[in-house]
Amino acid sequence: MRQQDALEFFLHLLDKVERGSNNRPDLDPSRSFKFGVEEKILCSSGKVAYNKRDDCILSLNIPLHEATNKAELEAFNIQKAGKGPEENDMSTDEVVRPRVPLEACLATFASPEQIHDFYSSALKGKTTAIKTTGLTSFPDYLVLHMRKFVMEEGWVPKKLDVYIDVPDVIDISHMRSKGLQPGEELLPDSAPEEVMESAQPLANDEIVAQLVSMGFNQLHCQKAAINTSNTGVEEAMTWLLSHMDDADIDAPISHQTSDVDQSSVDTLISFGFPEDVARKALKASKGDIEKATDWIFNNPNASSSDMDVSSSSSAQTPAQSGLPDGGGRYKLFGIVSHMGTSTHCGHYVAHIQKEGRWVIFNDSKVGVSTDPPKDMGYLYFFQRIDG
Repeated sequence: MRQQDALEFFLHLLDKVERGSNNRPDLDPSRSFKFGVEEKILCSSGKVAYNKRDDCILSLNIPLHEATNKAELEAFNIQKAGKGPEENDMSTDEVVRPRVPLEACLATFASPEQIHDFYSSALKGKTTAIKTTGLTSFPDYLVLHMRKFVMEEGWVPKKLDVYIDVPDVIDISHMRSKGLQPGEELLPDSAPEEVMESAQPLANDEIVAQLVSMGFNQLHCQKAAINTSNTGVEEAMTWLLSHMDDADIDAPISHQTSDVDQSSVDTLISFGFPEDVARKALKASKGDIEKATDWIFNNPNASSSDMDVSSSSSAQTPAQSGLPDGGGRYKLFGIVSHMGTSTHCGHYVAHIQKEGRWVIFNDSKVGVSTDPPKDMGYLYFFQRIDG
């Protein structure tokens, strides 16, 4: 049985609270965690597109190359390499872990990112674009999710053994998105036929031909190639054999793009999968998270380069209404830590600051904590400082 993830549970809780408010924002406490996210995409034509969405957690990658104790890490690794296998059993105090400032994680979130194979409605073709992300509003309570669960070479799940240096007070004012700027020109809206062409999935003819020569149905072979990202005949055959009894196996291949549930995307991201791969997996599995996870493991070469990306340029979309907003200074008041070295097991412990002191919640054990593990958090909870 897969361990229940703390982030997944938190998102589930907020979803239940929101549903229980009967679409009345004034009775929905989950809105205190919500904020607007704006993505600016700069095409090589010089024109821009803006995409907006709501979110309730800020999920951050951990840039290990920004560790502040590189000299100590190098010395430790040299010492460890010189020991025999029987000598490598070290106590927790002896292990040297990377120390990455939270500021570096926030900077990585806001830094420009390349998007390959972006379909430009201005160029009427694919190009490389630059994406930057900012926040359109600052919530009453800011939840930071540290992406400690990642996939190493061979698509093996791994938990990053890293410390995050988190100050008691942070300021994210610089992360506020500025929206459409004077002199910027929006990408033109794509015509329906352009969108369909850019989003149309294509099967590799060689893979399809080899499968057909083995006696398989051509439509089935095309679906197998598409759903395995054209990675090879063996992968396509594996998919084909496991989906022969699907109810929609004989349905025509859809050329329409389909949206996926953002909470499902967030769940897969929390497991360490890239967002573009998570979206593709959910589309291939019709939104089923477990099937999407299996799809990712069965398609280790799937990446953003396999995807056709198109974007709405509707920068005039009204800002998210009713979301809380204020200054960008926040004070830390809660931590959820994952105790354990594996992605498949472990134990979650919570620390909350109440009345000037930290309290630990460890299952049924509750008590004062004199030294909360601020550098070991998986989820960090901040409250906005008014004024």
